[in-house]
Amino acid sequence: MTDATDTSGVGIAVLVGAQWGDEGKGKLVDLLAERAELVVRYQGGNNAGHTIVHAGETFAFHLIPSGVLHEGTTCALGNGVVIDAMVLRREVEGLLERGIDIGDRLVVSPHAHLIMPYHVALDEAREMAAIAGERTGHPSAGVGTPGKDSAAIGTTRRGIGPCYADKTARRGVRVEDLFDPEHLRSRLEIALSETNVLLAHYGHEGFSVDAVLDGAMAHADFFRRYVADVGLLIDRTAARGGGVLLEGAQGTLLDIDHGTYPFVTSSSPVAGGACAGSGIGPTRIDRVIGVAKAYATRVGAGPFPTELFDATGDQLVERGGEFGTTTGRRRRCGWIDLVALRRAARVNGLTELAITKLDVLSGFEHVGVCDRYELDGELLEEFPALAADLYRASAEIELLPGWSEDVSAARSLDELPAAARALLDRIEASVGVPVTFIGVGQDRAAVLELAATPA
Repeated sequence: MTDATDTSGVGIAVLVGAQWGDEGKGKLVDLLAERAELVVRYQGGNNAGHTIVHAGETFAFHLIPSGVLHEGTTCALGNGVVIDAMVLRREVEGLLERGIDIGDRLVVSPHAHLIMPYHVALDEAREMAAIAGERTGHPSAGVGTPGKDSAAIGTTRRGIGPCYADKTARRGVRVEDLFDPEHLRSRLEIALSETNVLLAHYGHEGFSVDAVLDGAMAHADFFRRYVADVGLLIDRTAARGGGVLLEGAQGTLLDIDHGTYPFVTSSSPVAGGACAGSGIGPTRIDRVIGVAKAYATRVGAGPFPTELFDATGDQLVERGGEFGTTTGRRRRCGWIDLVALRRAARVNGLTELAITKLDVLSGFEHVGVCDRYELDGELLEEFPALAADLYRASAEIELLPGWSEDVSAARSLDELPAAARALLDRIEASVGVPVTFIGVGQDRAAVLELAATPA
């Protein structure tokens, strides 16, 4: 690693989570947005949350990209995002209440799908039925603690999954449908003819087309002022030399295809998803920045090889404030998993790494890293191809020397303790991707930016 960096324009950069989400992407987006004209969210919905400390104030965003705090930055929601209209409106109104007028700096793709009330109801009904089935031992629901045999995915119950399911089944509702009431009515008739049957199966009252139509049309005027072709906007911004930042939600290991299925999100947070979810081709991407904590966390069910079940894990939770921005749920904590991080580097084509929350590790006598798994007596340096093998694999943890110094005031690499630098060097060498950002505290200024040197 080399201190100091070239702070020239962003180009077209993709920022992805390299773990199970909650890596601290929001702060990096906020930092890089100062150099970007346009920040685009390309997937997910309000099941994700970014917390930003800006000018001494704390902001939590669920849909609007974090770059909205910069007056010269336009923020866009791409076609790959699913939007709860009420949540988006509350975020815009909340910013106004705090003296931030988003004005014409918000753009929404007309092809983004809308989360309808029946999506939320179905998401809740399914998850509650799965949990109830586990408690009663119903054979169709799965048994035991959250893991391989659990039917409860651990969703945020925001309607994200059912909305994406309707999109794939071609019965979804898009933003542009709000501007054609008769067409919207026909879309709702198609969707509710199936959804109401499912809701009845779970003992939930169905929805009337008229009521849902009226509720949706109440948002038409709000959206009309923001709708534009996001892909074209990206192309034109980049063509004139403006920086573009593509922001994903969740993380690589929650990707619908490349994550720990079925305990994944409903979309594609990886760098390839940025192209499909925003409307540009892969050859336009200049940088792919993977964000990872100096340790690891996960929310909800699913495999987590380096998870800690002892007092050390509890310390990571408390010191790191590891509770979900969206749900408030306690996150599962463990040591950093370099096997998984190498997979994230490959799947995304990472050009650089951002390591966040290094300050949380201050005070530990030792810090752990996992560079390989053990499976049936064999040592694995790569992520298992079979999900069943991942559940059976155990993490080989190596304990490195810790440090006692508070690193939150560090603003250069030389100001970090030797043990902290050694951990970063180990991550960089193991993953084969240069570390170019290091988060050492909550404030947005508590980020060290380094030159990208070969790992």
